[in-house]
This record gives sequence, structure tokens and C-alpha cells, in this order.
Amino acid sequence: MFPIRDENKSQTTPHITRILILVNIIVFIPLLLYTIFPRDRTISLFVETLYNNFMMVPADIVQGKNLHTLFTSIFLHADIFHIGGNMLFLYIFGDNVEDAFGHFRYLLFYLICGLVADFAHVLSLTTSYEFLIPTLGASGAISGVLGAYLVMYPKAKILTLLLFRFVYLVPIPAAIFLGFWFVLQLLYTSLGIGGNVAYWAHIGGFVAGMALVFIFRKARQPKKQTFNGMEL
Repeated sequence: MFPIRDENKSQTTPHITRILILVNIIVFIPLLLYTIFPRDRTISLFVETLYNNFMMVPADIVQGKNLHTLFTSIFLHADIFHIGGNMLFLYIFGDNVEDAFGHFRYLLFYLICGLVADFAHVLSLTTSYEFLIPTLGASGAISGVLGAYLVMYPKAKILTLLLFRFVYLVPIPAAIFLGFWFVLQLLYTSLGIGGNVAYWAHIGGFVAGMALVFIFRKARQPKKQTFNGMEL
């Protein structure tokens, strides 16, 4: 299943979601240039410095070192498919969550979910080798956005591309689409599928988003009543 867009129109302009997408793309540009010009020493040194200084290494976090990477790693991505998938999900689901939370609270929520996802990943590690593997990506924070979306808009339709012998475009309720996505994360984790993907970060971020939605969601404003064109 591949999401194309949702049919849940936002009532406000998603400034923070757009800024987050833009920042992620800007930070990714050096790596993109490196893939195009792999022999350019200046670009390669810049990319190496950028990623070495801002990726999260779990062993460092456990030792209380380089704690800034808990946040900076959220804005780094490994390749075009990594950032492309993450930004697509953020674009589709982020605007409605931002609409429900307000701009500042949405940004704070996003960063907290990313932080929880980081710690969920660190706690899932079992070998000394795993603690030395750097992690990066916005997936954990975006998983929080998905969790919040599921709680608030379970009946919203997600226009989804299905590939099963033929190509289908099907509107699927968010409860089914996101529920299936979450089950896949659990399945991948239990079966050890997916290589170096930090599925526990996805799970931790998603659960955090479902829980924090009740704290960050704005109180619903009562509808204004009118009488002869005047507000009551």
C-alpha cells in the first residue's frame, strides 16, 4: 500500500509541516550532491563531517555524550528513497495534526515524538555491536504524527495505491491504513526483517503520538450561534 493523499482537508495553512519538509530537503542536498559527484573531495568531506557529527550513536547516548544528536539525527536521511518516503507521509498526515494542535504545539509534539522514538530504539538494542551503529531519519517523529492522526481521524479516507496484479487507487479509512502500517512494524520487529531499519523507533514514536494527542490537541471551540446576523 502506497499513500497518495488523504481526503481530510486542513482548515489552516500547515506552516510548520512545510518548514520541516523544507529543512529536511535542505539538509539532504549535500548527500544528494555527493551521489552525483562522488569524486568531489570538498563535498565528500562536508558530508562526512555533517553525518559524523549529527547522526545518533546509541553508545554515545548511553554514556551521556553527544546528546544533541537525539534531535539532529531526526533531520538526516540515508538516501533519496528514505527521505522521499518520510516526507510523503509527513506531507499527507502532518497538516491535519498541525491543524488540530496549533503550530507551536505541533512542532513541540514532533520533536518529543522523535526523542521518544530515539530512546525506544536505544532500549531495544541487545548487543554491543548494535550500540555502535549510527541511526538517522525522521521516521520516529513522523510515526508520532501517524499515531496522532489515527486517534483524531480514524474515519478519514486515505487515497491509496494498491499493487496486486493490477494498479488500483482505493480510498481506505485511516484506521485500516495506519493500523496495518503499525502491525507491519510489529511484524518486522518480531521476525527480524528489514536489515538496519529501526522499527522500534517507529513503534515508540507511534505509541507516543497516540498518547500525547490528548495533551497537545487544542480544545474544540464551541460553534458561534447567530441571531438575525448577530453573534450571540
